[in-house]
Amino acid sequence: MSTRAIATSTLWQIFSQFTMAVLSTIAVKFVAIGLSRELAGAYNSAYGYLQLFAILADFGLYAVSVREVSTAKDPGRVLGALLVLRSIIAFLSLGAAVVIAWMVPAWQGNPLRIGIAIASFVPFFTLLAGVLRTIFQVRYKMHYVFIAEVAQRIVTVVLMAIIIFSGIRLSDDPAIYHYFLWVGSIGALVLLVLSIAFALREMRIELCFDRVLLMRLLKRAAPYGVAFLCIALYRQFDLTMIALLRDDFELQNASYGFASRISEMSYLIPTFLLNSTLPVLSERFDRKQPVNNLLGKTLFLILSIGSVAALFSFFWARPIMQLLTTEAYLSHGAQVGADTALMLLSIPIFLNGIVLFSFYALLTRHEWKALVVRMVIAVFISLGLNFYFIRTDGFVGAIHTSMIVHLFLALALFPEVLRVFPISFPMSYLVKWGGFSACLALGLWLTLPLLSTTPAIILGLAAACIFLALLAFLFRFHRIFFLPRGSAVDALDVGGMIE
Repeated sequence: MSTRAIATSTLWQIFSQFTMAVLSTIAVKFVAIGLSRELAGAYNSAYGYLQLFAILADFGLYAVSVREVSTAKDPGRVLGALLVLRSIIAFLSLGAAVVIAWMVPAWQGNPLRIGIAIASFVPFFTLLAGVLRTIFQVRYKMHYVFIAEVAQRIVTVVLMAIIIFSGIRLSDDPAIYHYFLWVGSIGALVLLVLSIAFALREMRIELCFDRVLLMRLLKRAAPYGVAFLCIALYRQFDLTMIALLRDDFELQNASYGFASRISEMSYLIPTFLLNSTLPVLSERFDRKQPVNNLLGKTLFLILSIGSVAALFSFFWARPIMQLLTTEAYLSHGAQVGADTALMLLSIPIFLNGIVLFSFYALLTRHEWKALVVRMVIAVFISLGLNFYFIRTDGFVGAIHTSMIVHLFLALALFPEVLRVFPISFPMSYLVKWGGFSACLALGLWLTLPLLSTTPAIILGLAAACIFLALLAFLFRFHRIFFLPRGSAVDALDVGGMIE
């Protein structure tokens, strides 16, 4: 498979995420407008709590499914087994999440518990749709994912708009809080239904209860599952720790939760790129073919994406959060708001790309022991520092912990990747990335004073997208990923597989 296919698949996912980000901006704004800060904090806390159990429910099955389905002689049967396995694990994991939430003494009499129960349908439906996504991933037909994901978000936004345009503002009514959560679950159901319809057009899926096959898949997924669980613990458990350690957790998570959602969206793009690369990387590694150029180009794109996300988060933190929320969530005087949270999160946002690149590379090489050991250490560092910092500094302490943990992982994992993989990363890549990042930083800094109103922010974001495309063209990013067919050096490797 050529880099054209990888790039096209990744671009579909980026386009999907861009469209969803626009729609999510509207949805987040509706939540900030429709709910009081306390209920908005409970809303963010519910999803933050469920993220850990959703990762546990995934158990690394998506990473395994891409590899297994792309190489299986009977992919429909393997996919059917993966669906059965994920359904069982997701039901047990998310069911446990709901039961544990109702047993936490600190949450008694708080709307968070019933909110978690309602919101649990979102990860359940999304996880099932995620297995079906494998078909589109390995066959590079990610336009189906675009349609399903955008339809999900449109349904969510329209249903939220109904309550907002009916005149609801800053409501402290739990029924409105429940309505917003049910809207998310309905949207996730739409995603699942469309995913099933599109998947059946591409492949005949045979639900399989073969015990031997299920155990083989579970065993292969276990290292991924442990590693992904570690990621959830050090990256997403801080919202739950705030809810457990702070009496004012609703207000803390009201601001931090919105900034955290932006950071999570920025984490997704490197993940999509690496998921698109994984089938080719696994196949080439199994065939003992060179992967150094592919890894070098992937790392270059990861660094570039990380720079874009981090620089926007740092320089334009206030206008972005002003667009997403309301003035009540921004920093004022002694109040530390969502804009400060997003600015501080810019460092973990950038480092996350390096960590994920190392994560996927090591798992592809089956170096899971070295990976898991470092991940477990990171979890203990995260839990210890969060327990210390959150009690006194709230979400600011949680972000400081995230900075330390991401820096530790980047320094601990990336050298290990260089040890096991000969990555081709010429000086020209470094110059392009450095120049691109410097020009973007300068542009964002110079234009920041102009972004004082909502229309100006929207126009600024649109202009920034054009500026990004222009910068990428000026620094000739296309020469790296879209060399003409038949070139002496193709976009993957010398002698690489080109369709």
